[in-house]
Parts: sequence; structure tokens; C-alpha cells
Amino acid sequence: MKRTRPTKLDTFTRQRSFHILIAIAILYLLLFTLEFPFFFSTTRATPRLSEQPSQTQQPFRRHDVVVSGLVLNDAAFSSEFHRSACREGKRVWKKLVSGDPRIAAPKPQNRSGSCPRSVTVTGSEFSRRGSVVVVPCGLTLGSHVTVVGRPLRGEGKMSHFVMELLGLKTVEGEDPPRILHFNPRLRGDWSGKPVIELNNRYRMQWGSALRCDGSKSRAEEDTVDELVKCEKWIGGEDREEMESKSAWWLKRLIGRTKKIPVDWPFPFSEDKLFVLTLSAGLEGYHINIDGRHVTSFPYRTGFTLEDATGLTLSGDIDVHSIFVASLPSLHPSISPQQHLEFSTMWCAPTVPDSGVELFIGVLSAGNHFAERMAVRKSWMQHSLIKSSEVVARFFVALHPRVEVNVELKKEAEFFGDIVIVPYMDNYDLVVLKTVAICEYGLRTVSAEYIMKGDDDTFVRVDAVINAARNAPESMSFYIGNINYRHRPLRHGKWAVTYEEWPEAIYPPYANGPGYILSSSIAHFVVSQFESHKLRLFKMEDVSMGMWVEQFNSTRPVYYWHSFKFCQYGCVEDYYTAHYQSPRQMMCLWDKLQKQTRPQCCNMR
Repeated sequence: MKRTRPTKLDTFTRQRSFHILIAIAILYLLLFTLEFPFFFSTTRATPRLSEQPSQTQQPFRRHDVVVSGLVLNDAAFSSEFHRSACREGKRVWKKLVSGDPRIAAPKPQNRSGSCPRSVTVTGSEFSRRGSVVVVPCGLTLGSHVTVVGRPLRGEGKMSHFVMELLGLKTVEGEDPPRILHFNPRLRGDWSGKPVIELNNRYRMQWGSALRCDGSKSRAEEDTVDELVKCEKWIGGEDREEMESKSAWWLKRLIGRTKKIPVDWPFPFSEDKLFVLTLSAGLEGYHINIDGRHVTSFPYRTGFTLEDATGLTLSGDIDVHSIFVASLPSLHPSISPQQHLEFSTMWCAPTVPDSGVELFIGVLSAGNHFAERMAVRKSWMQHSLIKSSEVVARFFVALHPRVEVNVELKKEAEFFGDIVIVPYMDNYDLVVLKTVAICEYGLRTVSAEYIMKGDDDTFVRVDAVINAARNAPESMSFYIGNINYRHRPLRHGKWAVTYEEWPEAIYPPYANGPGYILSSSIAHFVVSQFESHKLRLFKMEDVSMGMWVEQFNSTRPVYYWHSFKFCQYGCVEDYYTAHYQSPRQMMCLWDKLQKQTRPQCCNMR
């Protein structure tokens, strides 16, 4: 067949068609890549641990930042306080994802000159500073603190003072941790004998106390850097009552024993000057008084030497001077890169389309970088989570500090396990995170059971899901460490006014560190919230008890109480363990892998 040459009109038509197709493709590409700033972002995060993001280094996979759509709808709030908090959160989040380089890369702080090798404070300066000595960069191996003071006569039967190392650079809104608590009681305690007690406190939870009462510790069993934890002492007045000094020395010189024992009195006396030296060794803190070793306290899980950024003395004591020396010359990094390990092995698995059996929502704060990383590397590595049969997510609100939000966004984009609840974090608004957990568990992962926990709660995933499976199939359930007939506190830090809660007791409620709901209760919470009928009480665990009680008035609820959802610390064969430091999280996970029965990692 003879081919016909195309005309100019045919050529022009083809070229025009081709140009139209290119224009359509470009328009489609532009529409596809546009971002709706409130709901998601596709900026990649830094995969480096100690450096800023590299242009060539990208994570293996990219996650969108999930922002709770329920809480974004500020019209769902009946309170102006909640609406304004939501509007402010949306404003901050929109600014954060706008790509403003001044926000995305805040200027690093100038640390030059902030790490003195020593700190000297007189007694008058110490009083003017509020009885606190700031140690800017914390301690390091070989650092030592010298205190010159005089114990005072206390009122009544008490005569004691307290020296504490504090972690001043800690999470906003929380009491600083007591890294070392040193408490000599000159007139004794319940025993009637002079004692020295040492301890520490992490997240409102005291560890196991070391109590020195004059008996020497067993050197072969209990030492710190080959020094006993407690040295021996006796009361000088008691000795004089028993025998004279001359008889005491004569008996030891001509007696049968070859070694002459030296018994020292209690190291502190009222109105007598002392020189106390606290030094940091390899295994713990050592305390010498007037040149003599008195006690040693092993380092506890959850703290490092650089965490000790403050020293306080209080009680019956007159401080003459304080000298802190051999301090680190370089400032330890307090940035998230100190804690976050940007490795793809810690990224969250993909959520299945078919729904999951259990969803675990974990409440966290913006700058709890170390806590979230410890959770990722411990119980979130459970096979049920890695296989996506169980899904776990952190729920975090926005932080007042811009640089914290910037790092939080990077963390969320890389690991894919953070849900942003876009309001400025506030204790009275924590309840919104609980509502968001219910909403996410229902609408995003379609979970049968929904669990709420905290970022310092260790979860035995298999035990928790078995507890939910053992609940009656025909009933809605509420499982946890349930408080019955608890009364609201009317004074103190956790006080509740009569306007906030006029009743004498709370409804039954499970302690916040760990409880499980059936999806029917979660659906009720979300629907009541969206219809402006949900009462938002500032204590989120009490709020859930209120909501379950309301649900129970129409449909029966199975309440299951168990102390294995531990509220304070850890118990053997636990389901959840609360107030666990990042190091304890890893310890619990290691023990769970090696032992058949769950065992605690108490701070001993």
C-alpha cells in the first residue's frame, strides 16, 4: 500500500495534542504534591545521630506525620478554654510545617564558657541563691563536692539535714529527679540510734533506701569500687558509760586479738563543724567526712553523672562553704540526638488494612526523646507488634519551645509512630490525648481492644492481649488496676476544687499508666465527644472512669481489677510496670528475653 505524506494540519494537530498531554501531566503532578498543612507533612527527617541532616543521607522509608483530625476540629469543644488551646495549637503546627527556615533550623545555643572546671560558693551566697548550687554541665568521673558546715540543734526530737544531687535540666512541668538523697539523722529515727539514709527518686518513685545504722556492710558481698556501703560507728557517750578510755586501750593492747580495731563515733555532732567530701567513682558515689570514708552509694538505673546539675542542702544545717571541682570541660549534649537512634530497625511497621486485635496508645511529652527511644527498643520490639497484630503509637502535644517541636517533627517523620495532638501541652488537656487514642484506635487501625499507657510504662504485650481475650465475649470491658471509692484531694499539687468535682468520691477508675477498653466503650467516648456531650475532667484516668460509668448505665460493663497493672514501680509477674526509667525499660526487656517468668529491675 502506498503511504501518504502527512499534511501540515495533521502535524500541527499531533503537536498540539502532545503539548496538552504534557500540560495535564504537569498539572496532575502539582496537585499530587501539594500538602494540606494541618493533616500531614512529607518532609524527611535526619537519619544521623549526632549531626544535622545530610542531603545524601535519607531514611529507608518515609512516614507522614499523623495529626489527630478529631482534635483539629475545634468546633467539637464546648469549652472556650479547649477551643482556644486547639486554635493556638493549629497556629503553631501550621507555622512549623510552613517551611520557614528560621523555624526549621533554630540557631544553636552558644555553650562557650558555660562549663567551668570548678564552682565555689560561700554560705551567704548559697542562701541568696535559694540553697541551690547549679553545676552547669553535671559531674563526671572523678568530680568531687566538698561541703563545710555545722549541724544545728533541731526542734523537738528531730535533728537532721538533707543533701541532694538534683537533675535540674529535666522535663518541663515535672519535679526534678533526686539523683542522690543523703540524709543524716543525728538523733536517730524509729530505731532511736543515729542513722544515715541514702536513696534516689525518679518520676515520683523512690528507689530502695540504703540505711547505715552503725553496722558495717559485708565487704565480700556488698561493695562499691571495693569500698563497703556502710562503715561501722559507735556512740562515744555509750562507750564512756561502759568503761574508761584507759581501760579500753589496755584491754586492746594486752588482749589476745592481734588486730586493734578502731571504732569511730557517728560522723556528725550538733554544733560541731564538719568537712564532707562527695566524690564520683566508677561504680558509685563515695562520701568521706573529716577525711574518713563513711558510706558509698551505687549508681542507680536511670541516671548518669552528667544528670547531676544541681546540689541542695536543707534542714538543720549551717552551710559555711561549698566547693565543686574536677568538672567536665565540655558541655554534654542535651539535644534529642543524644537519645534518638535513627536506624530503620526501630521504625514502626505498616498498619494492616484488615484491622488489628489490640491498639496501644502511649501518652508522651514533646521532649521525652529518651523515653520514647527506650520504648521503641524494648517492648515495642515484641513479635506481636513487629508482625502488626498489635499496633502502638505515641500521642504527643506541641511544646512551648520551638526547637523541641522541630525535632519532634523530624522524629515523627522518621519513625512513623507518633500522632501529633495539635495543642500546646498542658496538664489540664492531657485528657484530649486519651480521646485521640480512642479515635485513632477505632478509625485508623480498627482495633478490637484499645489500651492506654504512659511512656514510662513497660508493657508485657502478650499478657495484656491475653487479659483482653479472657474477658467475656458478650460484654464490654474495662481492665486495669481499678480504684474504688477514691476521694478527690482538696489540697496540694493534685488538688481538685469543689467546682471541678463536687462529689465526695470518684467513680471506679483504672490507674492511668495502663488500662484496656473494648472498642464499644471507645466508640461511645468518640461519639459523645463529637456531639459535645463528653465531660472533660483534667485527670484523664478519672475521666475515663466517668465515661465508662456513663456507658455502664445503658450497657453492662465487665470491670476487671488486677494489681499486675502496677501503679507504682513493678511487681513480679507484672502486666505493666510504671515509673520505669529508660535504662530500666531495657533491663526489663532483656530479662523478658532471657527468663521464663517476668522479673523486675528494681533500683537497688
